[in-house]
Amino acid sequence: MIINFYNTLTRKKEEFSPMGETVKIYTCGPTVYSFAHIGNFRSYIFMDTLRRVLKYNGYKLKHVMNITDVGHLESDADDGEDKIVKAAKKENKDPYEISEYYTKVFLEDIKKLNIDKPEIICKATDNIKEMCEYVEKIVENGYGYETSKGIYFDISKLDKYPILSSRKVDEQIAGARVEVDKEKKNPEDFALWIKAPSTHIMKWESPWGLSYPGWHIECSAMSTKYLGNEFDIHTGGIDHIPTHHENEIAQSKGNCGKIPAKVWMHCNFLQVDGGKMSKSLGNIYTIEDLSQKGYEPLAYKLFCYTSHYRNNLNFTFEGLSSANSALKRLRQGYQKHLESNEKIEPSILNKYEERFHEAINDDLNMPKAMGIVWELIKYEKYSKQIADLLLKIDEVLGIKIDQEEKEEFDISNDVKEMIEQRKKAREEKNWKLSDELRDKIKEKGYIIKDTKEGYTIEKV
Repeated sequence: MIINFYNTLTRKKEEFSPMGETVKIYTCGPTVYSFAHIGNFRSYIFMDTLRRVLKYNGYKLKHVMNITDVGHLESDADDGEDKIVKAAKKENKDPYEISEYYTKVFLEDIKKLNIDKPEIICKATDNIKEMCEYVEKIVENGYGYETSKGIYFDISKLDKYPILSSRKVDEQIAGARVEVDKEKKNPEDFALWIKAPSTHIMKWESPWGLSYPGWHIECSAMSTKYLGNEFDIHTGGIDHIPTHHENEIAQSKGNCGKIPAKVWMHCNFLQVDGGKMSKSLGNIYTIEDLSQKGYEPLAYKLFCYTSHYRNNLNFTFEGLSSANSALKRLRQGYQKHLESNEKIEPSILNKYEERFHEAINDDLNMPKAMGIVWELIKYEKYSKQIADLLLKIDEVLGIKIDQEEKEEFDISNDVKEMIEQRKKAREEKNWKLSDELRDKIKEKGYIIKDTKEGYTIEKV
């Protein structure tokens, strides 16, 4: 069956035609200086859906995702501190300790969301040699030059820049508030390699002295190392389009004369209550935050399916609550079908599967696909044949539809209050009070069990 993907590079939906038997994909991974939030994970859920759809269509994958543990400055305009270094200073820890910790948490969250991991996950700091050689080749080809601050890419040597985004370079420069570096040949030239001040923590020997890589060069060097100069698909968030991915293309053209990916796919923003996520508004949530509020992480994954990946998605707790309930209903519906021996005409099931397949192959149209899933759940009679089809469909959804749901029951307000008090006691490490409240809750007829995701409640 034909697959169509929207290609940011050509600005249109195209029939997907891989370069070989194995589909090669590169995804921009996290900068591990803090906890990834639910906005970040919308992009990784999109990445997961792409992987699952390709597998559903019978393709083998070679998928690379990087971990940025050095070189990502506070501003895309090569200004400010390295985010990892800044976090290390703030927490009074070694930068490698910071990146190792947040990488571990990120991978744990990936597991909670049942995200199918790429075949290769690579750290920037493990590929410094490859990055340095990549920059040397760019300079050798006449696309890079040295200043007192580092090695910069000369965009004037390109036939066109930018080509991925529609932004106007001259207009952006005219409206910029940052002072233009007078050593640059062009205001939009970007750093490939940055010379490290004596006080800088993370730095390596290079032909240009003690230095560290620019953010953009990491992805170019690692995608080339593992996938070659050209590969099938590059994914990331929509915020990567105007600078990071634009500069990846520029670097690749400067290094080997080619645009690295045939298809560029981007996930749109997650809003919160109709606006941006902001620390000042206190609306930046992690997967752990959702768990602590009693929501299953996979409910957030299901929530993401309510909007196409190329559209904005507005997060509200009301919407997440609906997704949480919907996840339970899907699983309960699956179990009802599983327990029935009723027979259904195979042609009917084939039609449902064909419609689902067409939906996911139409640029990952998950809202439409979920509509078909609900038709199956609500089919006029229960049948194990439908349960079998739902389990096959879950290879794409990844929501563990066959996971049994525990019986729901009402909890009295006084018990709910004790649960909240116990939660607060545990956060304050008041273990004595926590144990006392656990015993009181048990006296009321409920057993509370602590888990990595928060807690569960069962009747005695």
